[in-house]
Amino acid sequence: MSKSARKSVLPAEPSHGYEFGGPIGAFATSLGLPLVCYLAAFLCNDVSGCPIPSALHPRSLTIAKLKEETGWPESGILGLASTKVTAWVLGYYILSLVLQAALPGVETEGVELQSGGKLKYKFNAFSSALAVVLAAAVGTFVQGPDFALWTFIWDNYIQLITVNLGIALALANYVYYRSFAVKRGNKEQRELAAGGHSGNVIYDWFIGRELNPRVALPGFGTIDIKAFCELRPGMLGWMLLNLAFVAHQYKLYGYISDSIILITIFQALYVFDALYMEPAILTTLDITTDGFGFMLAFGDLVWLPFIYSLQARYLAVHPVHLGITGIFGVFAVQGFGYYIFRSANNEKNRFRTNPKDPKIAHLKYMETKSGSKLLISGWWGTARHINYLGDWIMAWSYCLPTGIAGYMVKQNSSYPADGHIFGGTPGGPQVYQGDARGWGMLITYFYLVYFAVLLIHRELRDEEKCMRKYGKDWEEYRKKVPWRILPGVY
Repeated sequence: MSKSARKSVLPAEPSHGYEFGGPIGAFATSLGLPLVCYLAAFLCNDVSGCPIPSALHPRSLTIAKLKEETGWPESGILGLASTKVTAWVLGYYILSLVLQAALPGVETEGVELQSGGKLKYKFNAFSSALAVVLAAAVGTFVQGPDFALWTFIWDNYIQLITVNLGIALALANYVYYRSFAVKRGNKEQRELAAGGHSGNVIYDWFIGRELNPRVALPGFGTIDIKAFCELRPGMLGWMLLNLAFVAHQYKLYGYISDSIILITIFQALYVFDALYMEPAILTTLDITTDGFGFMLAFGDLVWLPFIYSLQARYLAVHPVHLGITGIFGVFAVQGFGYYIFRSANNEKNRFRTNPKDPKIAHLKYMETKSGSKLLISGWWGTARHINYLGDWIMAWSYCLPTGIAGYMVKQNSSYPADGHIFGGTPGGPQVYQGDARGWGMLITYFYLVYFAVLLIHRELRDEEKCMRKYGKDWEEYRKKVPWRILPGVY
């Protein structure tokens, strides 16, 4: 990049400091979170247990034993990747592009850009997902749990992580390099993200320099990279992973447990709800404020599908039977959380799109000097981010069905009486809890802790953004709505 080219770059607005711990935090996160995905896959498996036995007895740990218990590829680190898996995953991404281009969709304008104008979006993620799921349903009807898609996912789980991580890295590199072509005048409606042009290469690559990077692809039209990644490959991939785990449980045991059914239904509801409400992403922090860099690319394509599906993957090997009481309890938690989450978001979206809508016309609001209106009654008068509370309550219903998690896999013919035999055939491997009971919760309940941290961090970032935008008006708003997420507590 020449000096003259760099001088032509025009930020949409001044940079506003570091987040996520600055360059050091960005580097640590970029290195650490992919490692977490691999650790979750290797340390909780169908070879030796969840967690592996050596994790329970560290003094017995050796490299050879670790490789044996984790199912480490015989070909070593090269076995983490596969040309065949790469080709099929790229085909999946191309299919997502084809469905977006070919299926009818809703044309919508985004919010006003800082540099002027609005971007246009085509939304049809819901119908695209329905088409894929319908095709998978037909394949399952014909081939049963041995349907090629389900066996492919289970047999190549590690390689799937690697390929999607590679795609996330490639996208992060591409959009970072391309962001230096943002020109003065915004003739192409391109601008830099406010927090993404600090000048530090690692941090800007991680957080994202360009706000809404787009690319024109022959046959597909203009693709908004960030909007595409937000709800398409990763979100649908999460549901496909869950379905593959359901099929695997049936292959192992000849039945499907109520616990894995509940988790799959709840998470499918969450996915389809997000896809159906796809235009609502245009007012989210991800779209309006964050640039697109490794943070969002990795989060959308790797972290979301592979970490959010950990509970179903656990239950595929160690079924948990909840019974009527357990099912009712989990349903109650899910229903309560979803009611808060969807009611609050619907209220906000109606107010932003049509303040005269009879369903929300009675709500009170305060008007800021910038002309924006902030709700001070209804759900948003209860807490400034009440929707996050509903989201977190739903997270409990994803983890509770795994119970007091943890299991061990015994490969010989001497079995405890409380185990599950693979295939129901005497002499085969058996899964039982043993010493692992409770320790598996570090994995199956990890999502609950992580999600709480995520929501609180996101709320803090949103507070900072609103303070910059509204100034003293935001201070007044906080007096009227003092609670952040949980009324009376936080």
